[in-house]
Amino acid sequence: MSSSSQFSLLRSRRFLPFFLTQALGAFNDNLFKQAIILAILFKLTLSGSADTLVNLCALLFVLPFFLFSAFGGQLGEKYAKDWLIRRLKLLELALMLLGALAFWLGSVPLMLLALFAMGTQSALFGPVKYSILPQHLDDTELVGGNALVESGTFLAILLGTLGAGLLLARADYSLWIGASLVTVALLGYLASRGIPAAPAALPGLRFDWNIPRQTWRTLRMGLTRRPAVSRSLLGNSWFWLLGAVYLTQIPALARDWLHGDESVATLILLVFSVGIALGSMLCERLSGHKVEIGLVPFGSLGLSLFGLLLAWHVASFPGGAPHDWLTLLASAPGRAILLDILGLGVFGGFYIVPLYALIQSRSEPDERARVIAANNILNALFMVLAALLAIAVLDWAGLGIPELFLIVSLLNLAVNGYIFTIVPEFSMRFIIWLLGHTLYRVEHRNLEAIPDEGAALLVCNHVSFVDALLLGGAIRRPVRFVMYYRIYNLPVLNFVFRTAGAVPIAAQHEDRAIYEQAFARIKAYLEAGEVVCIFPEGKLTTTGELNEFKGGVELILRDTPVPVIPLALRGLWGSFFSRDPARRPFRRIWSRVTLVAGEPLAPDTDRLTLQQRVAELRGAAL
Repeated sequence: MSSSSQFSLLRSRRFLPFFLTQALGAFNDNLFKQAIILAILFKLTLSGSADTLVNLCALLFVLPFFLFSAFGGQLGEKYAKDWLIRRLKLLELALMLLGALAFWLGSVPLMLLALFAMGTQSALFGPVKYSILPQHLDDTELVGGNALVESGTFLAILLGTLGAGLLLARADYSLWIGASLVTVALLGYLASRGIPAAPAALPGLRFDWNIPRQTWRTLRMGLTRRPAVSRSLLGNSWFWLLGAVYLTQIPALARDWLHGDESVATLILLVFSVGIALGSMLCERLSGHKVEIGLVPFGSLGLSLFGLLLAWHVASFPGGAPHDWLTLLASAPGRAILLDILGLGVFGGFYIVPLYALIQSRSEPDERARVIAANNILNALFMVLAALLAIAVLDWAGLGIPELFLIVSLLNLAVNGYIFTIVPEFSMRFIIWLLGHTLYRVEHRNLEAIPDEGAALLVCNHVSFVDALLLGGAIRRPVRFVMYYRIYNLPVLNFVFRTAGAVPIAAQHEDRAIYEQAFARIKAYLEAGEVVCIFPEGKLTTTGELNEFKGGVELILRDTPVPVIPLALRGLWGSFFSRDPARRPFRRIWSRVTLVAGEPLAPDTDRLTLQQRVAELRGAAL
């Protein structure tokens, strides 16, 4: 369980060439698309409607994600991903030569053809882009890697959009645009040559050339995976709907509601992109180097909160003289709106990064590219829904942008409430994450002793009612806790324990059926290669000292011999959730709690030896 910064990945050949490849590709996509839009609006003499052509540009770039994402998923499974990425970057180079020619000739039809082809290349690249990360990164690096990819992508989108505006301002813009597109594509190809080998997951896969059928099959496959994955796909696509609504309205928001010029729209886009990058970077720190889906509800709540604040502040923004970006920054209402935009970006990062990491980590390796292809198809569908929602609210209902932001913020609560109800693991992890980041500051020591794969039995001292929650939040793998059945049945907490697959147990004389069922479930979990945690004292300490270990731990190890790992919690005695007679509600709030793991012991270790080892790990700290 590495504790190194995510930025160390940027010094690694396992990640840096891929990061540069995808960031340069995102930059080129947006430079090309924005340059076409600006050329249509301001540079070219047209016989038709410029607005129609601008909307056609958006359609032509999104349409390939409907048509070809499924095919990209097949490519990503059948061929080595490093080889495939290099071929796709060569295709990008050829398409950018076509785009450069289109700008040189001033031909709108050729520009649109090249834009559709570039959208196709992006649709083929998407499944490979996200499915290659788990092949090159450890599980502890997956969140940090995704955070860097998301940050790099949004900053590349921003720079590409800004770059198009700067280049179009030149008299010889066609030459500069063409040269930039080709140069960036060439740099992207050169970067891709450094990507390490990523073998094919399913080299024997037979292509299905029927595009509609394969698109439907891919989409159905993604939505019928285990609930945590399938609902993460929906949550991911919902984020892209929100993003499409906010980003599409930025020009009109800047002009019609903030009375600003184009510099105000640019500032808003900059703040939003910086917010996404900042939230993505913070994700790795807040998640503790593991896929922490407890951040997803946190991000969702923040998206709704700042969306509601943005609607309120925009609706109450004062009229008056036109604003440039400096004037907006100088006004208190303007700064409030920019803080709302920043908040949307930050909490958007909290929301999207764990979802991508979960999809990657919990998809089967030979299905991962197709699952991500299904995600791309859903993203495109939801972006179309975003456009339809905006048309319905702004045109048909005759409402304004503040009302649109209000509606999507409330819808966000409803949609994610549905997802968290269907997959209660999100809510359970959120409760655990809150506990470990509000009431206590949890320090981890030597948790790398817990194996990344395979069965293991954890034994720990029992100090408080929240021991299992703190352990579950600290340990990267899912842990099945064995706990006294009366604690298991406590209101509210029962939801958490049941969702986590905890095992209720009773003494033989209390309820023999529960006792026997508990040992049967423990055996089944260990035989399935899972991690089980037991508190061998059998009860909470009433003195702060370690109670004698019971014989149940020996029965478990005798029946299912697996490595046993001693753990110790320090710093919980005296907190409200302990049985210290002197405890008070706010005593030891925000105190430091330490979880220490010892080295694995053999399955034939007896209970007294385990007790001694846990006592040594705990030390004198209570």
